[in-house]
Amino acid sequence: MPKLQEAQAILRELGLPEAQQNEISGYTLLALCNLKENDKWSKAFRQSHGVSKGIMNFISENYQKEYAPNTRETFRRQVLHQFVQAGIADYNPDIPDLPVNSPRAHYAISEIALETIKTYKTRNWAKTLENFTSEIGALKDKYSKDREMSRVPLNLSDGKILMLSPGKHNEVQAAVVEEFASRFAQGSTLLYVGDTEKKNLHIDKEILERIGIPITEHSKLPDIVIYDEKKNWLYLIEAVTSHGPMSPKRIVELEEFLKNCTAGKIYVSAFPDFSEFKKHTNDIAWDTEVWIMEFPEHMIHFNGDRFLGPR
Repeated sequence: MPKLQEAQAILRELGLPEAQQNEISGYTLLALCNLKENDKWSKAFRQSHGVSKGIMNFISENYQKEYAPNTRETFRRQVLHQFVQAGIADYNPDIPDLPVNSPRAHYAISEIALETIKTYKTRNWAKTLENFTSEIGALKDKYSKDREMSRVPLNLSDGKILMLSPGKHNEVQAAVVEEFASRFAQGSTLLYVGDTEKKNLHIDKEILERIGIPITEHSKLPDIVIYDEKKNWLYLIEAVTSHGPMSPKRIVELEEFLKNCTAGKIYVSAFPDFSEFKKHTNDIAWDTEVWIMEFPEHMIHFNGDRFLGPR
């Protein structure tokens, strides 16, 4: 097996997340261990390396893999930072008090990782790997726990709680359901909410189908769909943090998609704050509504002759 594949296998067994089991991570591990293609893992040794003149040059000279100079930050932010967190590498071990971003910044394989890695493909590998994991822990497990702790709870009216993945987008979505709906869509039912990790986190197929929305194409729906059965109003809401609001183009797409829907349609663009709203004002379609999480009691109506209601 080529050394690169072995390096990637080691990273996987050491508990690195999938993103740090890729090619650039494998080459970085080989550079930190000072191993060439035909060297045995038992020959690995500790020596400090800078990023450009050390790690990247080692990879180029010994594995004929060239990385552009501007990928230096990729090595630092997407590989070495995680290696340090995982206990695989030490940052500035020779001069611990170096200023942040010093040109003399350097990395070295950690002592415990080195002793573990040197036993790869030997009868002692399982034992030293177990010792490493018990001492350091698996970074992918830590990331997973941290991510679970930072999830965004979404409280539904029936008492059910949905846990949205972390991020500003889902914070806005949770606020729409809990704050916007309680003020401007009282008594309504949440039919659909997506999530950055799970597109169809919550979907009420029965009601969607009953009011004429094709349930096999719900990916075309906006971020949140709320239904007021008494008024037969359908709130179609985009949570705007990076992607666009209810623009004229988006309205045309949704009108076509919902052509068989029997409910009156209300289009809403929801923003986290006024600053984000101002970035998108030129794109917001007339006859639509704007709600800002920062000012939950208020609405902005992009039409001068009516209040909230279907188009």
